Amino acid sequence: MRQLPGGDPFGSHRVIAPRGVLPQPARTLDNDMSRIWDNEILLEVDTLNIDSASFAQVSESAGGDAGRIEAAILGIVADRGKMQNPVTGSGGMFMGTVAAVGDRLADRNLKPGDRLVSLVSLSLTPLSIEEIREIRTETDQVVVNGRAILFESGIYSPLPDDLPPALALAALDVAGAPAQTARLVSEGDTVVIFGATGKSGMLCACQAAKRAGRVIGFGRNPQKCQKLLELGLCHEVVRAGATDALGCYREVRRLTGGKMADLVINCVNVPDTEMASILSCRDGGTVYFFSMATSFTKAALGAEGCGRDINMIIGNGYTRGHAELTLNVLRESHELRRLYESLYK
Repeated sequence: MRQLPGGDPFGSHRVIAPRGVLPQPARTLDNDMSRIWDNEILLEVDTLNIDSASFAQVSESAGGDAGRIEAAILGIVADRGKMQNPVTGSGGMFMGTVAAVGDRLADRNLKPGDRLVSLVSLSLTPLSIEEIREIRTETDQVVVNGRAILFESGIYSPLPDDLPPALALAALDVAGAPAQTARLVSEGDTVVIFGATGKSGMLCACQAAKRAGRVIGFGRNPQKCQKLLELGLCHEVVRAGATDALGCYREVRRLTGGKMADLVINCVNVPDTEMASILSCRDGGTVYFFSMATSFTKAALGAEGCGRDINMIIGNGYTRGHAELTLNVLRESHELRRLYESLYK
């Protein structure tokens, strides 16, 4: 494998347009895998985990048709050199096998054949796809033959040997959510989780329950809401869509006797859920927007317009130690692990 010298640690050398920006906000990346820079890792990719907001948008635009979803994904990667949804701006993660390691990364103790899960977004990852072999619409995962680059600054996790690969990839894709939840929940807090029936929502509920006095989950699917209660992840589960801001506000006010939530976690994969989160939070409380469908403008101006003095946190996908913490949530909760294993086979 031919190596080029002088690569930027953050990957700016792969940016085609516009010049001078970093790979995530860039419009187009160089995804030529015939050579690498000496501070890059080249991987053979077998599975993409498209982030929930992105997959939902692509699927809706394609009318749920697998062929059209495949064409949309291939089109995005061909156009941008990365899997970055032009509507949501988000990407996802991948699972793959190390093919080559740049000489400047010799101290990483990586070798060809090692199995890794990326912990950085596909929206900044140079990617090429030769073939899409399967689209798993129920889990947002896409089985591919492809190649990807991890930059010197990119973080990753070895694939754990005690969890099914598809399950590990799914959990690590949202590892920032339960890890931030562990930081944000104080003893005895009332926690409201929007999107509690989803992948990240259930992990957050499981983590929050360790310290919270009360966990209230919101979801729309009746079967999934019932499963939340059966698993004991929430004290109450409300069947309501988070786009109904006033309806959600009234339910939280009723359930809390007007005190509202100390912490609100938004894991919803559709737009226009900012105000339900803001209105459900008490003055001085915290809203954690993990959802990639969140609009900063709607959240900031909406809180101002309602006179809400709250702390609002953007869902940084990285928290120190987030991979191990999230995998341990599944290791500790046998019921949740069994549920996830039934989904991610």
